[in-house]
Amino acid sequence: MHITFSLEHSADVLDQAIAGLVATPGTRAILVFGCDANGWSPEALNPVLQAAPIPVLGGVFPQIIYRQQNYTEGFVLVGLKNEVHWQQIDHLSDDQADYDLTLEPCAERWEAITGDATLMVVVDGLAARISALIESLFVNFGLVQNFIGGGAGSLSFARKPCLLTPNGMVQDAALLMRLPLRSGVGVAHGWRPVSEPMKVTDSTRNQINTLDGQAAFEQYRQRVEANGDTRFTQDNFFDVAKSYPLGIVKLGAEMVVRDPLMRTDDDKGMVCVGEVPEGCSVRVLNGSAEYLIAAAAQASQLALESWQRQSETAPESALFIDCISRALFLEERMTDELAQAAPELPVFGALTLGEIANTGRDYLEFYNKTAVLGLLGSERDEPK
Repeated sequence: MHITFSLEHSADVLDQAIAGLVATPGTRAILVFGCDANGWSPEALNPVLQAAPIPVLGGVFPQIIYRQQNYTEGFVLVGLKNEVHWQQIDHLSDDQADYDLTLEPCAERWEAITGDATLMVVVDGLAARISALIESLFVNFGLVQNFIGGGAGSLSFARKPCLLTPNGMVQDAALLMRLPLRSGVGVAHGWRPVSEPMKVTDSTRNQINTLDGQAAFEQYRQRVEANGDTRFTQDNFFDVAKSYPLGIVKLGAEMVVRDPLMRTDDDKGMVCVGEVPEGCSVRVLNGSAEYLIAAAAQASQLALESWQRQSETAPESALFIDCISRALFLEERMTDELAQAAPELPVFGALTLGEIANTGRDYLEFYNKTAVLGLLGSERDEPK
């Protein structure tokens, strides 16, 4: 595995960096983590992606991570020694899309491939049916291999191409990659409930319309404002909501966090990152810098325990998928959180619009405001 980083980010610089990795003996595929502020467009990047002699795959994120630092511009490239199989899943906001039609034959093909594997998933983080995709991934692939990934896109919340494939940049899609790597994955968030449960009485995918039969925003506003001195105005919704996510109550498991992004057009409901099922219960959450930083350390420890259950060798690197809204909440203390992510290893990754992982062998989820660490290693040469 070869990891390179560049603050320069033009299409020409990316092309040169890709060429450098291609020239490195044994490189069979390249992962890309780029920043939204790079301003990459299909017109500039598609010729680079399409001309590469090996698959170049990845996403454009609000920020990226390299060696325990976060960056708003630049890119990280990861060269892998063995072949990376990949599958694009389109129409990630389409109510009529059946993801099993794409994933079932993909799972059948990949089942015949031997060797260590980790399934990496990059989705358009503003798509409306990410949870439906996650369910289809679980049905078709199970949890034989670990999953890790997250949501690409822009903090401007403008929909635009944000996934990088050998065919070019795409949007409203997901990219599934079979990485030839062993992994140990840890997940933790550090948010704590500050309200009683509320029932989601009307929702449409990632839009909550009513809570306990009343307008969702008003119910949310009352509970947030009752917790402190914060008050909502006409134009500060996201600034307040970044500190008060919602937690979907799960029986026998830690709550799954949902990040409210904005009010609906009629100002009565809320749009979240990821689906919120009608009929589920949610609680308003809040946290502190200390709780979130401790959660990142917990994710790192859980990843190490997961790794040690399957391998006596040391991991080679770490993939850190952390939520961009954690960085907005922590501000200057974000470096303290990043310092908890496998400090003894080369670390790369992204600050995302939602996180994807399985915890242990029991769950596969699309998370918000959560720290996900994957320890990676044990690349093996393919059989001759």
